[in-house]
Amino acid sequence: MGDYKVVTVGTDGSSSAKKAVVRAAEVAADSGARLMIICAYETRDPAGHRDQAEAERALGDEAYKIIGASPAEETLRGARDDAMRAGAHNVDTVAVHGDPTEAIVEKSELYRSDLVVVGNKGLASFAGRFLGSVPQAVSRRSRTDVLIVHTV
Repeated sequence: MGDYKVVTVGTDGSSSAKKAVVRAAEVAADSGARLMIICAYETRDPAGHRDQAEAERALGDEAYKIIGASPAEETLRGARDDAMRAGAHNVDTVAVHGDPTEAIVEKSELYRSDLVVVGNKGLASFAGRFLGSVPQAVSRRSRTDVLIVHTV
């Protein structure tokens, strides 16, 4: 795959994201690279709760989000375990408040990642085509190699 030193992957805990984490871990293990697992989360805005609930109902399965730092940390623990089982040895995790695309792109730059790994969930969906998707945005904005893993 290449001589990668730092591989970054984003997760939201979904089954699609778990597949991307495992693939990123395999690449990191093959390269002897450090694996950075990023989980973006939001805080619940009481004023916008109704609008968010309506959007989640409209988007269905495409509305998977982490609300709060504690669930993000729990998601990261599970992802770290999955990555270690897949062969990665040097695994770090970071929870980031904010937008998933921003979190993945900014942290991959901060940690000087050679490769960013994302799942393909949302690329072919109506919501992904209409609103954009995390994999699509990351692949456009990343300054490094991007591996889009077939996860759905």
